[in-house]
Amino acid sequence: MKLHMLPVAVISSLFLFSCVSTKKYQEEQAKYERLNTAYTGIQGNLKECMDEKVDAERRRALMQGEMDNLKEQVIFLKTNNNQALKQLEDLSVISTSQAESIKKSLDNIGSKDAYIQNLQGALSRKDSLNMVLVMNLKGAIGNLDDKDINIKVDKGVVYIDISDKLLFKSGQFEVTPAAKTVLGKVAQVLKNQPDIEFMVEGHTDNVPFRGSGVLADNWDLSVKRATSVVRMLQNEYGMDPSKMAASGRGEYQPLTENSTQDGKATNRRTRIVILPQLDQFFKLLETK
Repeated sequence: MKLHMLPVAVISSLFLFSCVSTKKYQEEQAKYERLNTAYTGIQGNLKECMDEKVDAERRRALMQGEMDNLKEQVIFLKTNNNQALKQLEDLSVISTSQAESIKKSLDNIGSKDAYIQNLQGALSRKDSLNMVLVMNLKGAIGNLDDKDINIKVDKGVVYIDISDKLLFKSGQFEVTPAAKTVLGKVAQVLKNQPDIEFMVEGHTDNVPFRGSGVLADNWDLSVKRATSVVRMLQNEYGMDPSKMAASGRGEYQPLTENSTQDGKATNRRTRIVILPQLDQFFKLLETK
């Protein structure tokens, strides 16, 4: 009787072991998929950062070439003017006032050289600050879907594009409760840069607005969406209203064609534009 029971016990043990092993394997497989997805996202962010770094270095190299050319001109002018001034003084063919005028010209050349140095330093600082800002933003919101939020630098300006489905319901301008996640993370980074000024732009696709009430068309919808975001940043996250502006672009600045549903979805967005601090550069142009 006991010998007959032995195969049953063995088979039961093997069955239980097989179930446990399968379940453990499935858990490990799911864990691997999650880690692989996170790794792929990090690799994508790293590639974008490297591309932006290469573009910044290329632009900096072009500017450096122009700066070097100007420096060579300054050195050439200094050398020739010094030689001419010395020769004229030795020949005693110029008056004191003429010599003073030439000296002032040389001083102006020196000022021009200092201006070039200041401008080069300002451009380098601006590029560095923009790169740090982009890295901080991507780090803060890196766990969100890359298709729904995009951060980039173009011609020295930082842009944050957020898909409308993260912020609004279709055809509406009230910010959804779920939007607090992404706006809160953006606000956290921007508040650490108190001197930054930015504009919030609303954008739509080319489908005519069919609503009613206070909204007449896509112009109205884009403006109201922009002001809703600005209002939330001010009221919910304490952003300085004097550093913000709201603007509606309607359907007239699309990122791609509106001929497909994906194209329309891409064009329906809210864009945060980090405004360049032009006053710093205007000060460099002032006559000293």
